[in-house]
Formats: sequence, C-alpha cells, structure tokens
Amino acid sequence: MTDPVLSHVLNYRADFLAGLAQFVAAPSVSTDPAYADGMAQARLFLTHRLTALGFQNAREIAGGGHPAVTAHWHGAGPDAPTLLVYGHYDVQPPDPLDAWSTPPFTLSSRDGRLHARGVSDDKGPMLLAVETLGAFLAVEGRLPCNITLLLEGEEECGSATLGAILRAHRDALRADAVLSADGARWRADLPTMTVATRGNTAMEISVRTASKDLHSGRYGGVARNATHELARLIATLHDEAGNILVPSFHDGVTEPDRAALADIPFDVPAHDAAIGTASGYSTVEFLERLWLRPTLDVNGMWGGYTGPGGKTVIPAETHAKLSMRLVPGQDPARCVDAVTAHLRAHCPPAVTLTVRATRDGTRAYAVPPDHPLLLAAEAALAETTGTHPLRVRMGATLPLAEIVRDALGIDTVMFSFATADEDFHAPNENWRESAIEEGFAAWVALLRRCATAPSPAFAGEGGVGA
Repeated sequence: MTDPVLSHVLNYRADFLAGLAQFVAAPSVSTDPAYADGMAQARLFLTHRLTALGFQNAREIAGGGHPAVTAHWHGAGPDAPTLLVYGHYDVQPPDPLDAWSTPPFTLSSRDGRLHARGVSDDKGPMLLAVETLGAFLAVEGRLPCNITLLLEGEEECGSATLGAILRAHRDALRADAVLSADGARWRADLPTMTVATRGNTAMEISVRTASKDLHSGRYGGVARNATHELARLIATLHDEAGNILVPSFHDGVTEPDRAALADIPFDVPAHDAAIGTASGYSTVEFLERLWLRPTLDVNGMWGGYTGPGGKTVIPAETHAKLSMRLVPGQDPARCVDAVTAHLRAHCPPAVTLTVRATRDGTRAYAVPPDHPLLLAAEAALAETTGTHPLRVRMGATLPLAEIVRDALGIDTVMFSFATADEDFHAPNENWRESAIEEGFAAWVALLRRCATAPSPAFAGEGGVGA
C-alpha cells in the first residue's frame, strides 16, 4: 500500500523542481561579500516557503555573521520527540565561470542529472527534507514528531557564528537530536549511513624576500625569489609518499581500526579513472587514507605575475592557502601551531614568514554507534532500498555536528541524498534526479518511525528529553 504522504509529494514533483530552480537562482555565496544580495534572496525564499507550508514563526536569526533561517512545528505534544532538522542555504563560489557547461545559477537537466551551483550541496537535499515535512502537513495536518528547522548560511565558510546562534537561541532550538540533510552519502549504488567525519582547520601563509618585485635580468641570480622560497617550505611538509612530516602534528592520534574497511566494496581503479589520477592504493589503504588519516593540503598558491603573457619579475611576496582534515584526537589549534612551528624552523633567516589562521577549526565527529536516531535512519533505508545500509565514514567535515554537540549537548545523524561524486565545490555541480524519489521515500519512512519513538529515545545531554 502506497503511503499517502509519499504519493502526495511525488505527485508534486514538477512543483518541487520549479521551487528548486528558484532556490538555486539565488547566488548565495557566503564567503564573498559581493554576493550579499544573493544570500538575502535565498533567505527570503526559505522564509516564504516555510510559512506557505504551515510552519510557525519562520524567521532569520543571527550570531554576528550571515543569518540562519528557522521555523518550527511542535504540535505533536510534549511526549513526542523533537528533531532539529538541519540544512544550509549558502553555496561555494562558482569560479572558474568558463569551466561551466551551463550558467551556474540556472537549473538545467542533462543525462539524468540536474546542474547548478548548490543543487547537490545543499539546496536539493535540504529542499527534499522541507517539502517532505510540508507534505505531512498538507495530507495529515500534522507531523509525526515535533520539528524545528535550522537552515544555516555559513556552512561553506566554516560555520563561524553557528555556535553563537545556538547559544543565543538555545531555548528555541532545544531538541533531542539533529537530523541533517547535509553530509552527502558515499555512493548511489550502495546504501550507506555516514557515521563519522573528519575535522578541519585552515591557514594562510606568506613569504617576503624583498620590498618590491624585481627585474629578473638585473637581479636574477642574486635576489631571493619569494615563490621559490615558499615552494621549498611547502615541500618540507610531506615526504615523497605524501606522509606528513610536521612534528607534533599527529599528537593525540591513536592507531585506527582498519578491520571494518576490508568488508566495504570499492573499486579503486574505477575511482582513479573517474578523476584522472592513479593512486595505486589497495581498497583498505585507500579508505584508511580517506577516512582514518589526517591531511595537510595546499589549496592555492600565488605570487608574482599571473596575468596573460609574460612579465619577467622576481616576486617579492608569495602566498598559499593550506587546509587540514583532522581525525579523532587532534585539536585544530594545536595542528595550526605545529605547522606554524615547522614552517618557521625551515624558513631561512633572510625570508619573512607570515602565518594567519583563517578559521577556528572543527574537531572530528562520530555519532554514537547505538544512537536511536541512527538506528531508525538505517531501518528506514533498509525499508526503502531493500538492503541494510553499510556504515561508512566521510573524509570531509560537517562543522554542525561538533558545534551542536558542544552548544546543545545533542548528536547529529546525517541523512543526505547528495552523493560524493556530484562535483560540489567544482564547476558543473550536479545532482542525480533519481535522488528525488529515493530521498522522498526515505524521509517519509524515517519520519514515520520517529512517530513511535518516545521523547527520551533520541535525547542526549542537553536535549529536551534529558
């Protein structure tokens, strides 16, 4: 027998796509102040849509940065669980624009995938959750449990003020657990639940060798080149196998448990071919490096002349952006300090090194393996896919999980229907159209299960059931 709420939401698929097209048309890039109007457009879309669906008190709340959008429906009563449903409306910059096949803020469809900036991360998956909740209100006049929506505007720039938002609005945002529409699933061909994420932090470094750029003929061979010096410094961070050489960087890291990795099917050569690389790792080595080991990467490096044609100068200053993905036991601030100390120790006396941490950082996170909401989500996926999902980790970071645990004392379960191969953060970001039906079915199934759970079932320290 078909669920009436699922039938309703599937019958309105065309309306869902129209709403998604309007949503992605708002260029809500949080990291660039030039996109402030696009951020405001996205918030306006959300507050209007949440009000139209029947949520109460749809409004903006802020903690000193980009506002979040919140709304609630608490008509299930005090004995029902309360879930904080999370998503984020901000997106990555679209650059480089000339690498897009279609305009980045115009929804287009080809080969079974929708294309636009933010369509996979996180506007499509978030709208799935919102519209499923709205379908319950439309068909049954109520939700299976109490719901508070928290739709963030700073996830793509490190959730800098999310903690402040949570603390300032603690009473309004109290819940038993977080159900996140962000945190992409690993693969579309294998039902999985992501149960852990790496942490992250970032820094920017600069080196200066002279007071100004110099003529490469008049000064070549006698003046230090800032780009050469920075390249040498960066080269000291890793050995030739890519292992991190920074002293104290691994302090607190315990030997990872690799046992479960051998049971996860994964085609490393096919993965390598899809992204045009050759890692050469076995499956266990690949997954261990992706999920269980920290990273230290150069995200960008620039200095001297980078425009068209040539300009024969010796750069006086060169810059680089570094980021780190962290595993349990690592403290973000200590990792920045360790990298800073390493760079200073290797910097020649005649070179001036400047280091700036660009975000506070987020620790690694893992949901408790017996968390009732995790078990309910797994059961919902088993019901809708016919296969019990595997538990996997994610090499990326969901800042929300650690921030909300610190601020509200509750845990986060990721229930996203984006997939890791959909080019989010890159040109031609895309989202499988098949995820729409899959996501609607799974969200309905999970919310049905939440209706039968007493409030304490999902509660953690600080939750409403605690």
